[in-house]
Amino acid sequence: MKQLSVIDNLFLLMEQRQQPLHVGALCLYQPPADAPPDFALRLADHLRESTEAARPFNRRLVSRAGFKFWEEDGQFDIAHHFVHLALPKPGRIRELLAMVSRVHSAHLDRAYPLWRTYLIEGLEDGRIATYSKIHHSLVDGVAGIRLMLKSMSPDVAESLTMPAPWEVRTRKSRERTLPVPAGALRGFAALRALGQEGATVVPPVLRQLRRAWQDLRDHNPDFVGSLQAPHCILNEPITGSRRFAAQSYSMPRIKAIARKFDATANDVILALCGGALRQYLGDMNALPEKPLVAAVPVSTRRDDSDSGNEIAFALTHLATHLDSPIERLQAIKRCMDYNKAFMRQLSPAQLLAYEAVMLAPGALNLLTGFDRRRTLLNLVISHVPGPRQEMYWQGARLDGVYPVSLVIDKMALNITLISRHDKVDFGIIACRKTLPSVQRLLEHIEEALDELETACA
Repeated sequence: MKQLSVIDNLFLLMEQRQQPLHVGALCLYQPPADAPPDFALRLADHLRESTEAARPFNRRLVSRAGFKFWEEDGQFDIAHHFVHLALPKPGRIRELLAMVSRVHSAHLDRAYPLWRTYLIEGLEDGRIATYSKIHHSLVDGVAGIRLMLKSMSPDVAESLTMPAPWEVRTRKSRERTLPVPAGALRGFAALRALGQEGATVVPPVLRQLRRAWQDLRDHNPDFVGSLQAPHCILNEPITGSRRFAAQSYSMPRIKAIARKFDATANDVILALCGGALRQYLGDMNALPEKPLVAAVPVSTRRDDSDSGNEIAFALTHLATHLDSPIERLQAIKRCMDYNKAFMRQLSPAQLLAYEAVMLAPGALNLLTGFDRRRTLLNLVISHVPGPRQEMYWQGARLDGVYPVSLVIDKMALNITLISRHDKVDFGIIACRKTLPSVQRLLEHIEEALDELETACA
């Protein structure tokens, strides 16, 4: 058995009826030109023969003396985890996204390993799709993409010999811990462990806290604290209903803009999201005067492990108070440059401790609702690196990887994207009731991209 880390445990403790905390991915595939009409059916039969699961897909949640552990499931049942579905006619992308929205809203059964995969056929253009979801306590976004890619190959013939995604062998993750004694330690051993951890973690964290406090007092526009996000419609209570929207955009277009402004592709993507949110909220007369604040997950993974959560969060404003797309991009770039310089000075353990202190005031305000004018943050925007070349799965070419993330109460929107060699695949998930017609954000992202290209010209 393996005890859960602090972060992994948190994803289980936070889960509620209207707040399932699994993440997923919708993948589109183009079958080979000579594929038979029953290609999907044969593929489903082939996958059902994969009745063994590797870590973390064979891990079941158990509790011992108040602590949670992962243990291997000795009665693994592939019928519970793999499902073959067909879209209702006419089989448009609209019907596919509606199906994913419904399936993603349902909780995973904790009596089984916390994942499920759907093979979906019936698309009018002949493509097939998979939708897979796995609990965030098992993997983060980077680990999830690594696991998925390990069942694919850049070679068509080799892809036919690859194992099912749940049979892929993974590397173990090194746990990141806060500078406090573990639950298994007692007495002087606990105090000694605390002293050893504190000697390496506490001093640099205190230095960075002093610097952050100075930047806050000096009103540094590039520093974002945990109580600077304005409360808006994105921060209303959520229901259990979800709306998923997805779209691909050209990576060469985004990189061309980045080169023009000496920025990164991620800076440009954040600017696109800022411009889209400004338009979306403006259309509803719900745009706050102060800029929206996004949490941008940053991987602290320093090895090739494929399980557990090893992430930190950079808070950045999205310059939604600025009308000029160029000024918006430049402001976001300065804020992200500040975050990167700051985070490079801390180790993963130090960064985790620093964020625990820095985010505490905003988290407390989020829980108590003491100040309704402000909130911890407005949304999460996550960028996960994907494959840098064309990939194939069981002979079919990968045409898109659209992440399906999670939303939590009073943060009703999540934008996650995966960058591939030639595309950026956006996945937008939101509470269906809190944020109506959230699919319009996709149109506004395209408009923001056009605006920046025009500004470059």
